[in-house]
Amino acid sequence: MAYRPYRPRRVRRRSSSGRRFAGSPLLSILFFPAVILYHELLLRLFDGDSPFFGLGLVRILFFSLAAGLLISLILELIPARGVGRAIGIVLIAIGTVLVCVERGCRSMFHVYYGLTTMGSMGGDVVGDFAGTVFTVFLGILPFVILSLVPLVIFVLLRDVIVNDREQESSVRVMMAVALVACQLLGFLLSFLTARALYTYDFTVSNAIPEFGVVNSFRLELEYKIFGTPQQDLSGFKEDPTYTPAVDPSAGTGTSQDPGTSEGPDASQDPNVSPSPEVTEPPKEYGYNVMDIDFEGLAANSSGKLQSMHEYFGSLTPSQQNQYTGMFKGKNLIFITAEAFSPYVISEDLTPTLYKLSHEGFVFNNYYQPDWTQSTCGGEFANDTGIIPNWINGGWAVNAAIGNSMPFTLGNQFAKLGYSVPAWHNHTYTYYNRDKYLTTFGYDYHGIGNGLELPTNAWPRSDLEMMEATVDGYIQDYVTTGKNFHAYYMSVSGHALYNFGGQAMAKKNKEAAQAAYPNASEPVQAYIACNLELEYAMDYLVDKLEAAGIADDTLIVLGADHYPYALVDSESGKDYYNELRGFEDTEMVTSRYRNTLIMWSAAITEPVIVDTPCYSCDIVPTISNLFGLEYDSRLLIGRDIFATNYEPDQYSSCMPLVVFANNHGQGNSWITAAGTYEASTRTFTPNEGITVADDYVSRVNNLVAGKINFSKLLLTQDYYKSVLG
Repeated sequence: MAYRPYRPRRVRRRSSSGRRFAGSPLLSILFFPAVILYHELLLRLFDGDSPFFGLGLVRILFFSLAAGLLISLILELIPARGVGRAIGIVLIAIGTVLVCVERGCRSMFHVYYGLTTMGSMGGDVVGDFAGTVFTVFLGILPFVILSLVPLVIFVLLRDVIVNDREQESSVRVMMAVALVACQLLGFLLSFLTARALYTYDFTVSNAIPEFGVVNSFRLELEYKIFGTPQQDLSGFKEDPTYTPAVDPSAGTGTSQDPGTSEGPDASQDPNVSPSPEVTEPPKEYGYNVMDIDFEGLAANSSGKLQSMHEYFGSLTPSQQNQYTGMFKGKNLIFITAEAFSPYVISEDLTPTLYKLSHEGFVFNNYYQPDWTQSTCGGEFANDTGIIPNWINGGWAVNAAIGNSMPFTLGNQFAKLGYSVPAWHNHTYTYYNRDKYLTTFGYDYHGIGNGLELPTNAWPRSDLEMMEATVDGYIQDYVTTGKNFHAYYMSVSGHALYNFGGQAMAKKNKEAAQAAYPNASEPVQAYIACNLELEYAMDYLVDKLEAAGIADDTLIVLGADHYPYALVDSESGKDYYNELRGFEDTEMVTSRYRNTLIMWSAAITEPVIVDTPCYSCDIVPTISNLFGLEYDSRLLIGRDIFATNYEPDQYSSCMPLVVFANNHGQGNSWITAAGTYEASTRTFTPNEGITVADDYVSRVNNLVAGKINFSKLLLTQDYYKSVLG
């Protein structure tokens, strides 16, 4: 037997703490910063709505390094290495889930959601949209697979990454210093280049592309606990030396008159004898205001309330006009239509929607902005006349629950003794709709709370909702004379748009394909599911006409948002451009042009309205039409028919469409003078319009004021303070 020399067995040296030397110290320090940065860059790379390069990328780099170093330092300080490895696995797994959820939200809703929103709607989404969620998951599968890479690497190399070797104390100090330095650099860069978005204009959806997921969640939690920073309110009070134009003959055909009838002019008929001329003084209209002593309230208050009293008291109210009280004592049916757009309207395919949109008030410049809060944001704007901001990480509707909301249509009509039923053909608790619609004054019923429909499908039928509800309030009015204001939130037009999982699209597939044989499947499916809304409106109008009360009822229909799900984030295909026949992006105001239906058989000739207007204008406009008592200064929107302004002059009561922080680009807006695009920082005046040099800056300030005070109206429960 050959002789083999003895070689002693290598023994790993131990430190004084008993840990074994193994692994790479540098890898231990840098792995978690690399993981966080990888996830952030992956999310950014797959986000087709935001540019990859820019200052946001630099800010994300600093914040990712800081967060990763913090994790590395914490794990280094845990004596039990097995526990540290387990914590590392959990943290990476949580991070992976969060970025995948965010990618799914961006793909499905075109927004990023914060932790607050995820927590409040997570169960509803999984329970009510299980099929849709699975479809979205399949669509983002490449992203999911790539996001798992860090977790797999850590599981395989956990003993090397979280190793038994203790870092020198000097290294720990350097890690802490680097952590603080990176966080400080990220903060300074954010504060200097994106201060508004980082502080008082913060929303998770707009913050993630600029500051990253981890830091956006940190800010969300910070602001949730301590409140969102407040912009200085002193600069929004209107200049008392400025006097806007007031036209005492408003509504009599002046250049500012928003409504023009297309009916025949009898005075031009040669077979009609001219009437003797009668000289009458022009009618003088009052203002939509209430008896509120803002000056006295301001003198007896301080802080935010004082600023609010001063601000609202400084505004110019809207003037009453020829349409004031036009529908006084009549009935109202108001529908917020899921993902509705004017491009589904066709004289042949949707004759009822065509009739309603062409034979009543015809709004040629109506917009439904993207409030980044999906359905509940658009519904909130429609129902309250207030801009729906994100408030401490939550929806505006949640901040309104339990507040005094006297100007919502439900509360205004209930005060007059109207019946105020409301329905939604989906789960009644979704978005807390049972709570906020009750706050808005409605007697609300949805699926699971008094509304029963024969077909259990996703989405449910708008026609079946009308069939189940219309007869009740119509017969009550016919037999007892009790007026009604009925409110509906539809759902048949909900995404996703395909013929597989969208029940209404599948139901009406044949008709849509026959009308649009060359369109893509998403466009055909979108048209098909909106046919259910057409059938619902046809049923409603038929019932009103059969009961002989079509001229006693005003029908109002507006969208909650444009059909953003027609934009496929994964493939980059914009089917909404295909539907419309022209191209733009979500960064510009033209994307949000929509239509507002206001129809009654009492309107014998169409009234063409060219005034720029949007969803926040619905409540004040209806309030004026019905002659309701309200204070126009206390709503963010305005009566569309008010004419006390000059198109080329700045005024706090002029037509103003606000696109609040549109996709993180800033506040775009439209006035009677022109359009300001925040994405390019350019103002384009309308033809024949010349504005003063300070016009854009003054309107920018007015817009910022409307956004800020929209928040405060809710957080301060201001209506209760003013009106009791």
